[in-house]
Amino acid sequence: MIKETNLPEAFSGLLIDHLGIAVKELNAASEVYALLGFSAVGDDETIDTQGVRVRAFQAGESLLELLEPTRADSPIAKYIDKRGEGLHHVAFRVENLEAEIERLETQGATFISTEIRGGRAGTRVVFLHPKWAKGVLVELVEHAH
Repeated sequence: MIKETNLPEAFSGLLIDHLGIAVKELNAASEVYALLGFSAVGDDETIDTQGVRVRAFQAGESLLELLEPTRADSPIAKYIDKRGEGLHHVAFRVENLEAEIERLETQGATFISTEIRGGRAGTRVVFLHPKWAKGVLVELVEHAH
């Protein structure tokens, strides 16, 4: 049975913001997605706190972030070492990250950390624990207003 969640009205149109894909090498992976019809969006960004370089691709409304580790101890490097390249996370766009963290915590959700971090293109992000989300790493993303 699905637990009543008392979703705010803003969630009637919840969107997938992007899919994060762990790759060993951005240029090689970029060729694959370019052949599929995706175009690079903006410049590559390095997020030092996560030890990752990000290249965004878009086709229509669909956005992908290719994630290349910049150091051996980064979460992306560890992911690739353990599971290989591939889908790393699903990101959902939220309007108010703090409110969503609070709402989910009251519903029993667990987070890797509730510390909000900077993401690509000036976003603010937080990750739900994959054990709570049935094996899926879920990122919540708030875009600058």
